[in-house]
Amino acid sequence: MRRKRSKYLKIALVSFIILIVLASIGISIVYAKREAILKSVITKAINKARRDYNVDLKIDNPKFEGLASIAFDDISIVPQDRDSLLYINDLHVSVRVIPLIFGNIKVAALKIKSGKLNITKRDSIRNYDFLFNKKRDSTKTRSKADLADLAHKLLNNALDKVPEDMEVNNLDVFIQRDEDQFRFYTTKATIDNGNLKSNIIVNNGEALWHFNGIVEPDDERLEFQLFADGKKVELPVIEQKFGLKLNVDTLFMSLKEARKSGDDFKIYSYFAVKNFLLNHPKIASNDIVVPAGSIDADIIIGENFVGLDSTSVIHLNKIKANPFIKYTLKPTKTYELKLKTDKMEGQDLFESFPNGIFESLDGIKVKGQLQYEMSFFLDTKNPDSVRFNSALHKTNFAIVKWGKTNLQKINNTFVYTPYEYGKPMRDIIIGPGNPDYVPLNQISSYLRNAVLTAEDPSFFTHHGFVEKAFQRSIATNFKEKSFKRGGSTISMQLVKNVFLSRQKTMARKIEEILIVWLMENNKVSTKERMYEVYLNLIEWGQNIYGIGEAARFYFDKHPSELDLGESIFLANIVPRPKKGLYFFEGDGSLRVSLRGYFKLIGNLMARRGYVSRDTNAYGFYGVRLKSSLRRGGPSIDTTSVDSLMMDEEPPVMMDEQTEEDRGNFLSRIFGRKKKPDTAYVSSDGKIRIIRDSANLSRRERRELRRREKEQKKVEN
Repeated sequence: MRRKRSKYLKIALVSFIILIVLASIGISIVYAKREAILKSVITKAINKARRDYNVDLKIDNPKFEGLASIAFDDISIVPQDRDSLLYINDLHVSVRVIPLIFGNIKVAALKIKSGKLNITKRDSIRNYDFLFNKKRDSTKTRSKADLADLAHKLLNNALDKVPEDMEVNNLDVFIQRDEDQFRFYTTKATIDNGNLKSNIIVNNGEALWHFNGIVEPDDERLEFQLFADGKKVELPVIEQKFGLKLNVDTLFMSLKEARKSGDDFKIYSYFAVKNFLLNHPKIASNDIVVPAGSIDADIIIGENFVGLDSTSVIHLNKIKANPFIKYTLKPTKTYELKLKTDKMEGQDLFESFPNGIFESLDGIKVKGQLQYEMSFFLDTKNPDSVRFNSALHKTNFAIVKWGKTNLQKINNTFVYTPYEYGKPMRDIIIGPGNPDYVPLNQISSYLRNAVLTAEDPSFFTHHGFVEKAFQRSIATNFKEKSFKRGGSTISMQLVKNVFLSRQKTMARKIEEILIVWLMENNKVSTKERMYEVYLNLIEWGQNIYGIGEAARFYFDKHPSELDLGESIFLANIVPRPKKGLYFFEGDGSLRVSLRGYFKLIGNLMARRGYVSRDTNAYGFYGVRLKSSLRRGGPSIDTTSVDSLMMDEEPPVMMDEQTEEDRGNFLSRIFGRKKKPDTAYVSSDGKIRIIRDSANLSRRERRELRRREKEQKKVEN
């Protein structure tokens, strides 16, 4: 038995020696011919670049330095008929020998004396588009991509190219996009024993950035922090071009681990900011400042999806939340989003909001606990099946002290100031001190019920929000690729008018939702009082506010005298108040196009028991505009449709300018503001809409001014 073992050991030893000898011979042959092999490889690379990418690649004087190090005097990449993309002078690179034997190239060291990366885009011409336009072989069939495998390979390849030791000097990165220019000049960047240090001069001395960190590619560990000397990290050109103010004291990024787990690829990372500032006129009216924020981002990539796992954790001051995001590409594109917090002290929530985001709630004091959860799912092939749920749960929650704004002011007489295009119109007393103020029980039941039916049928039973309305709004807006339908309840419209500025920002919308929750869930006011205030302050026409003014302006009546037809008409113009006079013919009767709306609202009112069934269009034929306004000129509408019409959308009678200009997300956020339409009645009695008043002729301008003067006389 021992002899057999000894025999096998000798055979194995001899075989190993033979393999070593053969490998040594192979390495010797390769070493002897390495210069020829290097030149052959470079020649193939140059030919491939020209053939497949239309790129002129030049590599001067390539030579070996030792066993696994190569030096180049000059390297340049110039796309055909484009600006030069890259130039490197005196490049030295070495790879690890053992991985190279097994066909894996891992960079060991990198040294650059100087270099320039020039990225340009002028109109539609880019000097880097060849990277996305490789000539394809039409004979090859494309296999289905596995996103997990692709991400795994890309990350591993990237880590393999991170050197253990590095010294880069005088690297100039120049970026030009049409008229905008950026320059990042690295005087020196080194990696020494895993420590990365760099100095980056931004835009010819505008700032000095430092991009430092720890680099350990073998352990898949990368940590970086970006900060500037004596100032914040920012690019003023972004604010100049997009109006987006963005800066940060320190930005921290970390790759903690990356590994395959079954069929999925998981990346565990960490991102943090210190004194992050953000502002844009469409985001908030003030600077939003986050003193400290971070996210433990557990990214998961599968065969057909990319997502942020629910094990991820967001830290925002004292708030801790678990987000979940998933974007699936196949078989249909779907979006899924969830957010959940643990139960927290209510005061911690309010104190953790970024400075400047919710001005009216500054200084509020509360007690008790809160917990938030939200879920959203959208299948792009079936948007009508969208799911959306949002809830802020309370435990022994109560408001101890109001902040900058006392929400209880709605229960007493107060002054309301409406705004038009950012300018105050006039002060209106909401209370008995105003002769046009009408208590709820003195307003026609037809009017009360018509407005409820059209705007918010479940107002007296919901707690500020109607999730079904939000879902329909999301589905409609997704299908139309624009903001065509809102989801505001009467509570939300009331809060928007009474407590908030008229600036249309994301922060203001979130603040509106939060104030509605505080009012509706803490019995700040009764539903009856809220509805009474709503009817007495909303706009019903050009400089017409409150139902008292509206009933007199259109029909010369007290609100208690309004009949069914007049009430349905007034309900119709709530979302589009400045179009009120558009709906009348010259003799004061309603246009036929509005009859369908009357049948819709009337049938809904009958279904809910507010009125009896009527086959004569629910008072449509009896509505008459008061005689002094007949043949009056129309006004310009700048108000969006934002009702909770649950059963069916009311027909739109004319083109409407919605709350957001139509277009994609970026154009709505950063695009130029559209000029309001101009409407006037020409001498032949026809209504004309001018998209830009600058396009009016002198005669048309005179006609417009004349009509405006006539309208003011009527109103006065």
